[in-house]
Amino acid sequence: MNRVYQGNEEVIQRIKSSFDRECFVQPPQYSNARIKYDDCIITIYDSGKVMFQGANAGIYAATFFPEKEITLPQCGSDEVGTGDYFGPVCVCACYLDDKIYEKIRDLNVIDSKQLTDTYIEKIAPKLIEAVPHSLLILTNRQYNDVIRENNLNKIKARMHNKCYLNLMDKGIRLPQLTVIDDFCGEDKYYRYIRYEKNIVRNITFETKAENKYAAVACGAIISRYAFVESMKTMSEKYRMTFPKGAGSKVNEFGKAFIEKYGQGELINVAKLNFKNTAEII
Repeated sequence: MNRVYQGNEEVIQRIKSSFDRECFVQPPQYSNARIKYDDCIITIYDSGKVMFQGANAGIYAATFFPEKEITLPQCGSDEVGTGDYFGPVCVCACYLDDKIYEKIRDLNVIDSKQLTDTYIEKIAPKLIEAVPHSLLILTNRQYNDVIRENNLNKIKARMHNKCYLNLMDKGIRLPQLTVIDDFCGEDKYYRYIRYEKNIVRNITFETKAENKYAAVACGAIISRYAFVESMKTMSEKYRMTFPKGAGSKVNEFGKAFIEKYGQGELINVAKLNFKNTAEII
């Protein structure tokens, strides 16, 4: 079902600034922008009308044109870096109540994958200052150590659980609405952490939660900010600009990195269990 809204200048600018340029395609007649992202097409017409089409139209429409009040208090967590060959795994859990949400409601708190690095760098420090959170960063060397006896989902489950425990240690009482952006299902999640000393329960697991719950979106944005900053630090240290993802460009970069610093240094910058390692070496 198509969803059409009348947008003002502020909302339209929020939409346009939220997506990378590669998401923009040729707009149809009488429109000035069209965005294709994640089973959703957003068309912005010259009249100011904004149309959302596709399987995920409702999710993205609700991001910019909310139709119901947000449920507060809420906690949420998300992770970044698990699909990138270079760089750490970052997980962050955030807490929002009425007073905290008032401080950030004018920020474009949506799925971090939609936002440009420039916008992330602009709003993440504001979220870090205003929102109670717990951020964990698993460096590449640490990752390569623990992945030997754990799969990636188990590592993520343990990090999410630890983030919530850290929030509780900070005096946060976890609310009834505590959400994880689902990556393995509730049963497997608790199976992965069954031997942990302390386990946080009564969690809601939902896919695409970062576009449904502001706390999850905050966690995703802070996680991505930490990831981007880590990649910058690595790039400055090695005087090479590390690429994101795990595609062919990553393999080309990896070969150049080995030529300059040697194969043994990969353990400090890359996730060695990825298939890219075989291609690079």
